[in-house]
Amino acid sequence: MSIGSSCVYRLCRHVVIGPALCLLGRPKIVGRRNIPRRGPVIVAANHLAVLDSFYLTLAVKRQVIFLAKSDYFDRGGLAGRLQCWFFTAVGQIPVDRRGGSGASPALVAATRIVEQGGAWGIHPEGTRSPDGRLYRGRTGAVRVAMETGVPLVPVAITGTKPDRGVWWWRRRVAIEILEPLDLTPFRSAGVDDVRAATDALMAVIGSRTGQEYVDTYAKTWVPPSARPETA
Repeated sequence: MSIGSSCVYRLCRHVVIGPALCLLGRPKIVGRRNIPRRGPVIVAANHLAVLDSFYLTLAVKRQVIFLAKSDYFDRGGLAGRLQCWFFTAVGQIPVDRRGGSGASPALVAATRIVEQGGAWGIHPEGTRSPDGRLYRGRTGAVRVAMETGVPLVPVAITGTKPDRGVWWWRRRVAIEILEPLDLTPFRSAGVDDVRAATDALMAVIGSRTGQEYVDTYAKTWVPPSARPETA
């Protein structure tokens, strides 16, 4: 990252966004020692709300780089230009995050981040949980970890999803940074079982958040009211 982007990142974290997050969620952060201060690392967290990424950067005492949707950089007008500047300044990288062949640029960008010694932040579910449950993880984080040998650190986040039954000043966000996931059991005869390793990653996160697990991708989930009736 450039000096300019690092300065803007620290300014936002410590002066602009950080104090507001502390006031809003009174975050309890556990396990910071599990994130190396230097060197490459992949930080993978569950995704309940928009603020998850912001709280994750607050919890980690180094710059965390996320892969942002390219749409955020393409909007027109003054607001669009300001948004593009902000995302670029804090080190976010625009990629096409759609499935299929569109996922390849994201993996290439993520690999480049860790190969340059950076910290890559990702929500394996790919999108926010629509109902507070934990959904099936996509394999990108594990795939990059296995190909590069970079430590993969699970993070369990709770308390960020709005709850109308709890006043905001009574709400408390918790970020638990867990020990790096051991990927050794998922390697055999030169073949990496990325699906099983990803399922294990989500199981570790779910064991700390207490979320009910749903073995399907969040984007494909259909509310019960919208499901067709079966005979």
